[in-house]
Amino acid sequence: MKLTTRSRYGTRLLLDIALNSEDGAPVPSKDTAERENLSLKYLEKLIKMLKQAGYVTGKRGPNGGNVLVRKPEDISIGEVARILDGEEQVLDCECDVSTCPRAAVCLRRSIWDDASVAMYKMLDSYSLADLMKDAHLCPENPKPAAR
Repeated sequence: MKLTTRSRYGTRLLLDIALNSEDGAPVPSKDTAERENLSLKYLEKLIKMLKQAGYVTGKRGPNGGNVLVRKPEDISIGEVARILDGEEQVLDCECDVSTCPRAAVCLRRSIWDDASVAMYKMLDSYSLADLMKDAHLCPENPKPAAR
């Protein structure tokens, strides 16, 4: 249930590609890094993970960059978080009761289990397309680049 910079930045990366790709044209990593104020090196690590998971593909060359493989409405934010962060639990005992001698009788353990399930359920209810609809509401969100 831990969201790290990987899932937050990965979501920003996918959103930037979706907003700045006209007719499926590739979006250069360098441009995304500048617009999102992210390290290009870190962004490239995220791109690699998202490519391996089948969300992004790359095109090489002078007009190269990143392209979404799936439609924005088919990319859930929960999926992105699971790919980039894994399905970490709040407590170690959620997955392995041997880590705590009290895990089997702990009254609080079910609360953390429920919280983790609820968080992913909520994240799964949002797609990249939902974020695209709201992109114009954020003053910090840059407008799609003109080509």
